[in-house]
Amino acid sequence: MRIGIVCPYSWDVPGGVQFHIRDLAEYFLRLGHEVSVLAPADDDTPLPPYVVSAGRAVPVPYNGSVARLNFGFLSAARVRRWLHEGKFDVIHIHEPTSPSLGLLTCWAAQGPIVATFHTSNPRSRAMIAAYAILQAALEKISARIAVSEYARRTLVEHLGGDAVVIPNGVDVDFFATAEPKPEWQSEEARSSVEGGGGTRAGGTIGFIGRIDEPRKGLPVLMRALPAILEARPRTRLLVAGRGDEEAAVEDLPEELRSRVEFLGMISDRDKARFLRSVDLYVAPNTGGESFGIILVEAMSAGAPVLASDLDAFVQVLDQGKAGEVFANEDADALAAAAVRLLGDPARRAELRERGSAHVRRFDWSTVGADILSVYETVTTGTTAVAADERPGLRARFGLARD
Repeated sequence: MRIGIVCPYSWDVPGGVQFHIRDLAEYFLRLGHEVSVLAPADDDTPLPPYVVSAGRAVPVPYNGSVARLNFGFLSAARVRRWLHEGKFDVIHIHEPTSPSLGLLTCWAAQGPIVATFHTSNPRSRAMIAAYAILQAALEKISARIAVSEYARRTLVEHLGGDAVVIPNGVDVDFFATAEPKPEWQSEEARSSVEGGGGTRAGGTIGFIGRIDEPRKGLPVLMRALPAILEARPRTRLLVAGRGDEEAAVEDLPEELRSRVEFLGMISDRDKARFLRSVDLYVAPNTGGESFGIILVEAMSAGAPVLASDLDAFVQVLDQGKAGEVFANEDADALAAAAVRLLGDPARRAELRERGSAHVRRFDWSTVGADILSVYETVTTGTTAVAADERPGLRARFGLARD
C-alpha cells in the first residue's frame, strides 16, 4: 500500500504528535508498505528518507502551547505537488483542524482520507467559530480516529460526527530492554537495596518535558520539591527537556538547587535509559493533554508513575491501577504522594508490575494493526488519492496549480 501521512507540526521541534507519526511510518515501512510523510521543516533540518519538507513553519499559539505550523499559498502548492507525485492509496492526516498542512491537504485532496484527532480541548471557542470554514474539508474525510475518549469528545462536541478510538503507540520492548544509567540511578538502586522510609533516604525522581511550557507542570513539581527534600533529603530531581534552566529553579531555595539536575534534550535511547533509571516518574501536567504518551513510555520502561489527575492521564493509567494520581496543580498533594511512594518499595514494585502488563495494549503491534485496518476499510473498492481539481475549490482556498 502507498501511504501518505501529513504532520501538522514542525519536524525539527520534538513533540508527541511528531513522534507518533515517525513511529507509525517506520512501523508500516517494516511491514513493506511505501510511506511518505509531509511535514514542515527548516531548510537545515536532517530528515529521514521518508519525510518530505513542506517548508519552514512559524510559531502559532495553539491549545495552550506554541505550535510551529505551516500554512499559506506556497504550502498549498507543495501539498498539491506531493499529492501528484505520491499517487497514494490513502492519505492519513493528523490534526486536520489545525491551521497547517493537514487542513490544506483536506482541501486539496480527494479519495480515501483518514484523519487522526489528537487534541482534547472541550472549551475551544476557536474551533466552534471556525466550523463553517472547516466543514468543507472535514466532509471529505473517509474515516476518523481519536487518540483517546477525550479527543473523541472534543471532536463530537465541536465538529459533529464520531471517531474510532485508537491510542498512540509505543515500542514497548525498546523501553523495557533499555539499560539503566548508573549516574541517573539512586544510591539504593545502584546497590540493589531499596531506600526504606528513613528521613535520610533519597531516591531519583524523573521529569521529561519542555521547561518553558507551563502546562507541562514543572513549576508545580518545583513547588513540591522542598517538602519532598525535607522528608527525604537525598532525593534528586532529574529534568530532561529544553528551556530556561535558571528560570525553572529561581523560586527554589538556593540551598536546594543542587538537588535538581538538568540534562537538556536527550536522545530516544537516553530517554529509555532515563525512564529505566528513575525510582519515580512524575507527570505534573496541568491541562491540554488528550492522551499522555510519556506515561506509556514510563510504564514500558518499568518506572512507577505519579501523575496529575487529568482525565486522559487517569484513563491511560487504567483508572489509577497502573499508576498513582494527585489533584491537578496541588503541589502539597504531589509532595505527599511522592514521599510516600519513595518510601514504599513494595508499592513501587506493584506499580511496575501492573504498568508493564497494562502497557502492552499500546504496543505498535496492536495499535499499528488497528490503524491499518482503518486504511483497508476506506480503500476497499475505491480509486487512489488525487488532487481535487474543482476550480471553485481551488479559487476559494488559493490552491493554485503547480
